[in-house]
Amino acid sequence: MGKPDISIGFAPGPLALDAAVLAEKLGYEKYWLYDSAAIWEDVWITMALVAERTDRMGLGTAVLVPNLRHVMTTASAILTIERMWPGRLTLGLGTGFTARRVLGQGAVPWAQMSLYVKQLKALLRGDLVEIDGKVCQMIHHPEMALARPLEVPIILSALGPKGQKITRDIADGLMMLGKGDGTWNEFVQMAHGTVLEDDESAYSERVIEAAGPWWVMSHHSSWEVSPERLKKVPGGDLYLEQLQADQGEDSHHLAVHEGHATHVNSRDRILIEAAGPNFDWNKSWVGDPAYIRNKIAEASESGTTEIIYNPAGPDPLREIEAFAKAAIV
Repeated sequence: MGKPDISIGFAPGPLALDAAVLAEKLGYEKYWLYDSAAIWEDVWITMALVAERTDRMGLGTAVLVPNLRHVMTTASAILTIERMWPGRLTLGLGTGFTARRVLGQGAVPWAQMSLYVKQLKALLRGDLVEIDGKVCQMIHHPEMALARPLEVPIILSALGPKGQKITRDIADGLMMLGKGDGTWNEFVQMAHGTVLEDDESAYSERVIEAAGPWWVMSHHSSWEVSPERLKKVPGGDLYLEQLQADQGEDSHHLAVHEGHATHVNSRDRILIEAAGPNFDWNKSWVGDPAYIRNKIAEASESGTTEIIYNPAGPDPLREIEAFAKAAIV
């Protein structure tokens, strides 16, 4: 199999434009922007500004969540991007690990996701669509928007078999953490971690700040399923005690997701430090350039067609550049 495309995932915020310009200069294929309104700035506004500052890179959402935006609003945003920067957009959608959880809500059911995608496709075709019991249609005057029909690639984030079955039926590809199985035409693998400097410890403070934000996500996910799960991991009891001290019972979900995917918070450090000599970066890509290239080769062999590297920590521009030196040759 050919080498996967190497892309970047980034949070809309103060560094997003600088990161995009750097990523395009270094040869990354796409620039995927996260979407979680409670912790990051707006994905579509940021994407438009990124598009103005760049020329070549594809643009993606990683990932939009149904019910946070009316399907007509999403369709109109797609129409706008396609008119101004045709052919650059890929739409990523997901059920909402953070974008929903940080609001204290559960993930969107897959039946709702399926309906949303079908409605969105129909709107972009120019069809009449029943939405919330009423007939709707994109009725833009020809001078006010691109003509329909319009198609954009749609990638869904789906971890379980039910979501992946639906994805095969309604989308163009799958996005997830971990390797593929060789059965997808488009398989987008999200990766995270940091490239080590010469002779740098994999557990230095810099590495913990850079790779830690994604490492702790598995614990955040466990807490979402049941806080009792954290009592089984080192530091879990202390983490829960600190959570109780920092936020009221009804606001725990706010504290858990502080700094999600970008920064390690004080409670996260409890879990990192408690792991002690048994600490393992697990699924994080933490290693020297040769290690990173080996991980990319493994991904390619598993059927991955694109890797989204998700830099984190206080110096994400350093992470983008270091990863490019290791991965883009």
